Amino acid sequence: METHTETFRREPPPPLAHRTLNLPVPFETTLPNGLTLVVVEQDRLPLVNFRLALPTGDAHDPLQIPGLTDLLTHMLNEGTEEHTSRQLAEEVARLGATLTAGASSDYTTVAASALAAYGEQVLALLAEVALRPNFPENELELARQNSHQNLIAQRAQASFLATERTARVMFGEHPYHVVSPTHESIDATTRDALAAFHRARFVPRGAVLAVVGDVRREHIIARAGELFGGWEGEAPAETRFPDPPERRERVAYVVDRPGSAQSNIIIANLAVTRTHPDYFPLLVMHTILGGTASARLFMNLREEKGYTYGAYSSLDARRHAGTFRATAEVRTPVTAASLKEFFYELGRIRDEEVSEEELANAKSYLTGVFPIRLETQEGLIDQLVQMKMHGLAPDYLHRYAERVRAVTREDVRRVAREFVTPERAAVVVVGDAGAVAEQVRPFVERVEFYDGEGQPKEAPAGAPESEEAAAGADAQEEAANAE
Repeated sequence: METHTETFRREPPPPLAHRTLNLPVPFETTLPNGLTLVVVEQDRLPLVNFRLALPTGDAHDPLQIPGLTDLLTHMLNEGTEEHTSRQLAEEVARLGATLTAGASSDYTTVAASALAAYGEQVLALLAEVALRPNFPENELELARQNSHQNLIAQRAQASFLATERTARVMFGEHPYHVVSPTHESIDATTRDALAAFHRARFVPRGAVLAVVGDVRREHIIARAGELFGGWEGEAPAETRFPDPPERRERVAYVVDRPGSAQSNIIIANLAVTRTHPDYFPLLVMHTILGGTASARLFMNLREEKGYTYGAYSSLDARRHAGTFRATAEVRTPVTAASLKEFFYELGRIRDEEVSEEELANAKSYLTGVFPIRLETQEGLIDQLVQMKMHGLAPDYLHRYAERVRAVTREDVRRVAREFVTPERAAVVVVGDAGAVAEQVRPFVERVEFYDGEGQPKEAPAGAPESEEAAAGADAQEEAANAE
């Protein structure tokens, strides 16, 4: 006879009732020079977070100097007109604050946080490093040396090689295809190049200063005017990027890492931009397919087959383009068997409607996790920055759950059929080419081979097949028969 305790353990609790997102309304104004100011007064804790965001990112690097924005953001803390690198670090430490800078493909941020009592001093430091860096030559030389070493370390990682090849294949001439500098571009990054790029791209019009924390709006407006009101500069002309290439066939791109014990697999299609009307249906679809450790890909390739520690999907929606990817790192001998299961799941999400339970679980997960991301000042300010940099609607945060809940089973299948297109997928495999080449061929129309530096190479000679790989021969034969 089953006890109450056993029943309780067997059955998951019902989801909690939906609650209205209780967020303070951000105040927004624009300074005369075009800088937008967004302030959220939140006095639960005596803390304050600042973000200065500019709509210029890695995609805006000069063609001949990829990686310039990343090196520039690194150099912002390495010396200004008023302070040396060491003096800046000591002042930030004295205040118990943080002061960092970084860039994504689409935008750059300078971030700071501190106890509210030191907020005014920290905001002044943020303005100093963002507006008046002097890129000292000794610090730049050290940064160049470190960048060379980081690039060497990156190229030794299979995950980096997979990401690099996927970006190059999916984006073509679009600048999103660049995922790192080159040794030549690192050497070409001079102090003059940094200063010229900073003058051209760090301008107030289009930039956003977001402030969340124990502050008073009137005081922040006045202080921002003092620190940023004299900031000048004409906004650069809008950049026109080439469209990503249209894919017409399923092709494998094998990056050779001789002796590798595993294959890093990425199966990619073009998807949507961040403001596309199908973003939310795609988000729900991806959550069902591979967004969590209870999704279809994970349950198949890990829990049922044991091919990998984890198999997932990702939706990378940026300002100008996006991709949908299915990924896993599998043992080399089961590369073919893993590809079979990937394409089975990609076909199933297209051809069959998801169950009501899967849809409900995905919605519950997304609407449950989202408010947690807004619980901290840092989480909230990051969302505000994304909204402004991607041009999302002012009610985005408040309507997030509503838009997730509005997605239907029909919506999921519709976007899967439109954006999950296995017949035109790029199949990137990083591993021992001699061991995986024949495992991959039956699943694709053709195979291209590359070395660890990203350069094309000849197809390898066949490698002896292990017992485990031989056990996956049925998967290869089945794929070949389906072609």
